[in-house]
Amino acid sequence: MTDNRPTQDTGLRGVTIASTRVSDVDGTAGRLIYRGYLIQDLAENATFEEVCHLLLYEKLPQEHELKDFKARLTAERDIPPELIAALKTRPRDALPMDILQSGVAMLAHHDPDIQDTSRDALFQKALKLIAKLPTILAAWDRIRNGNEPLASNPRLDHAANFLYMFNGTVPDEELARFFDICLILHAEHSFNASTFAAREVASTRAHMYAAVAAAVGSLSGELHGGANARVMEMLMEIGSLENVEAYVNQTFDSGKKLMGLGHAVYTTDDPRAHILAPISQRLGQRTGQTKWYEISKLLEIKGKEAFKRRKGRDIYVNVDFYSASLYYSMGIPFDLFTGLFAISRIAGWTAHVIEEQFADAAPKPMLYRPESEYIGDYCGPEVCKFVPLDER
Repeated sequence: MTDNRPTQDTGLRGVTIASTRVSDVDGTAGRLIYRGYLIQDLAENATFEEVCHLLLYEKLPQEHELKDFKARLTAERDIPPELIAALKTRPRDALPMDILQSGVAMLAHHDPDIQDTSRDALFQKALKLIAKLPTILAAWDRIRNGNEPLASNPRLDHAANFLYMFNGTVPDEELARFFDICLILHAEHSFNASTFAAREVASTRAHMYAAVAAAVGSLSGELHGGANARVMEMLMEIGSLENVEAYVNQTFDSGKKLMGLGHAVYTTDDPRAHILAPISQRLGQRTGQTKWYEISKLLEIKGKEAFKRRKGRDIYVNVDFYSASLYYSMGIPFDLFTGLFAISRIAGWTAHVIEEQFADAAPKPMLYRPESEYIGDYCGPEVCKFVPLDER
């Protein structure tokens, strides 16, 4: 190090790197706020389209504004036929998150305003990405299963339209609303890994598609996205209520973790988990498969008890814990769970990119350029002497 600044080897946890007006996560109080609004209020009263408007434009829309916003989203749902053709050339076992990341990059090729860096152009790009990511994900699942992608249904709202494009059935009002709430809950979460990736790329003044592609790549990593898929795998391994306690003890005895318990920020239960739990229960009732919710609930209780007994401290449930059984009850494959995260979080990612490139507050955002500490002491205190190839 050339100065006295401390080295951070903690994944930047606890380090404030920028200001934001988009959202706030109070891990101690268990509060999640989107632009001043509690997540509980938004999940109970708003639609995903309203939340997207809030995140992008910093206000909940009036009735005429919402009507216009929804019409603009609906008009942008279709993806270029060249992208559909490209998806059909991909191996059927390609990872969905890789497909989604490459799809975002290909969308850039078809945006005639790709070099327009104005604020209005950014908002239009955000709207396109929010509208088109669900179409890419639904199209890929149909293509890999040997089916033709479905065109969007302009009569359906955002959440219902995805479910229709995914399985070809128009969902009933209750199911559509449940999925809409899922989208709201995952739409934004401050400076998580994928949002930080988007903002870091945006700080270079790269276009929005590049920033979002980076975010999708970050989300594909198992330490960020994908936890709910592993929760569902865990639930299926447990199989029945009678096996829960033994599974908990075996997991902790072997030094492993229970998926869905613990969070990098929250030191209390994730507020989103308490919203998802009753939805998971209700969907289980609809499908006649209540055992997945029941196993989850008992696992939460027994897992918390065992952790407290062994570690002397509490552990808390996170958003992935109940979203697993919820998505499974909707008939969505495990490997698409993280993709659902992405088609929701695109609202937050794009809001952050806009903030990163057009923040109203002073000082203006700067190019991200952290320091590092070189610890490669290869040749003692001196630099290494280069040895020609024939003498090594």
